[in-house]
Amino acid sequence: MEMIQKIVTAENLIFMLKAAGLSVVIATASLLFGTILGVLGAAAKISKSKLLRGIATVYVEVIRGTPMMLQILFFYLGVPAIMRAITGTPINPSVYLIGIVAISINSGAYSTELIRSAIQAVDRGQWEASKSLGLSYGKMMRYIILPQAFKRIVPPLVSEFITLIKDSSLLSTIGVVELLQSAKVLGARFYNYVIPLLLASVVYLAMTLTISHFSKRLERRLAESD
Repeated sequence: MEMIQKIVTAENLIFMLKAAGLSVVIATASLLFGTILGVLGAAAKISKSKLLRGIATVYVEVIRGTPMMLQILFFYLGVPAIMRAITGTPINPSVYLIGIVAISINSGAYSTELIRSAIQAVDRGQWEASKSLGLSYGKMMRYIILPQAFKRIVPPLVSEFITLIKDSSLLSTIGVVELLQSAKVLGARFYNYVIPLLLASVVYLAMTLTISHFSKRLERRLAESD
């Protein structure tokens, strides 16, 4: 009981909540950039260009076929080493920047397939009507196809957001003080990891359940608008 009172203080809870906020910020930024990559990747995969389709396919298969931890460590350890070998100058990028870049690229590969499926699910008549109006491929995607695919994309993207919040915990391995790392810091400070890890679990659960709740409400509204 005494140990719980030492750990569960306002100061420590604020420390963990700030770290949880950072987890959400990283997940949000990664989802945003990952969605942009996903749109570009999906457009490339359904394009007529063999080169673009090949690049998109390699990107998706490589990223989805390797662990996210490996990708994070590659950007943390491998990329600076490559840049130093090329330029002869050591670089020390921010671990937060590395984390967002690595997770965004990973998310982009999964978003590519989600968005591609949603785009191809749009009725073919819409494609033909767009072509008959003389719209360019870019305008057709922007004004006709993507808005219709949006309703199909939103639910899986929300699920992806929840996954990214949890996956941000992997950044603790490179020193990012997100929610899991804050629990490890408190555990080391008080020589007790059980209580901080349980607190982190409660915060993770609260965040994911809240997002899931709003996701279900959003899905119902989108269904009603059909």
